Amino acid sequence: MSTIPVSHRVLIFDEYNGPLEVRQFPVPEPEDDELLVKLEYSGICHSDLHAWCGDFAFATVYPLIGGHEGAGRVVKMGAKVKDWKLGDLAGVKLVNDNCLNCEYCKTGNEPLCDRSRMYGFIRHGMFQEYVTIRDVDTIRIPDGMSLAAAAPVLCGGVTAYKALQETNVKAGQIVVITGAGGGLGSFAIQYAKAMGMRVVAVDHSSKKYHCEQLGAEWFVDGFETNDIADHIRKITNGGPHGVVSFASSKKPMEQALEYIRKRGTVVLVGLPKDSKILVDTTPLIFNALTIKGSVIGSRLDTDEAMDFVFRGAVKVPLEFVKLEDVPNVYEKMKKGLVTSRVVVDFSL
Repeated sequence: MSTIPVSHRVLIFDEYNGPLEVRQFPVPEPEDDELLVKLEYSGICHSDLHAWCGDFAFATVYPLIGGHEGAGRVVKMGAKVKDWKLGDLAGVKLVNDNCLNCEYCKTGNEPLCDRSRMYGFIRHGMFQEYVTIRDVDTIRIPDGMSLAAAAPVLCGGVTAYKALQETNVKAGQIVVITGAGGGLGSFAIQYAKAMGMRVVAVDHSSKKYHCEQLGAEWFVDGFETNDIADHIRKITNGGPHGVVSFASSKKPMEQALEYIRKRGTVVLVGLPKDSKILVDTTPLIFNALTIKGSVIGSRLDTDEAMDFVFRGAVKVPLEFVKLEDVPNVYEKMKKGLVTSRVVVDFSL
């Protein structure tokens, strides 16, 4: 095991939309119940862009080191840590520090715990070379798994997987995925297919081939299709059984409520800034529709999502960048040009 340095590189901003600068910070010391993880890869998620822009100022602090998809190895352990050893592969996800004893923690919904804290939002995140985390919060990455592939699963992968679960769509039934060609959507197409669902991908026409290659049975241009609700109802013979809306726009959310099948479920994941959607309550009631929000999964959901990737049922299309390149990735995200999962490679 290599020697732990006194300081390490971090990418930090001092104010919303401010310069993203690489600086040297002291390497943190783990508490008695914590691990020190040397990160090898850190995924770049669209919500990291939101944090930097201040879109969720109510749940974000600054100065801030962003990032919340970290994968690396345990290099130091607190005095009371058990069941971990130096060199173990470890993942650090978005939501941690939950109480383990409230209603939500006891029912497997620990991301909803009022005591939870989010890395990369209200505490420094994964755009740094070393990070501390409670041993009980740390995700075990299977031996032999690519750490680069594991990192994006810790938010992007498990978010897509959990949202699909929330639709209650069964194998053989149809799910619509909006924003299907983006990072989350690319995960969701593959998870849906691996779970036996039939996929309608909705996105810009430039992403048609990408979505079809990942396993979408139908592709719908979400920008140019005339009367998209009628079109989707026709190709699915009455509408999809579920919709997962990853698109960061209110229009696709409202459209989903027009074409969803009776007794269908619409799951909202994308986070448009200051978005309030209009809901026509008459069809909502008479068609027995369900609208849900889904943010991220539990520890168990994360383990399950990771297993799909470990077994090769879900592939992670990766693009590697330096820590200094994160601002450029944000600009590409703003323009909708990211189709892969971009990860910071700390060896670059």
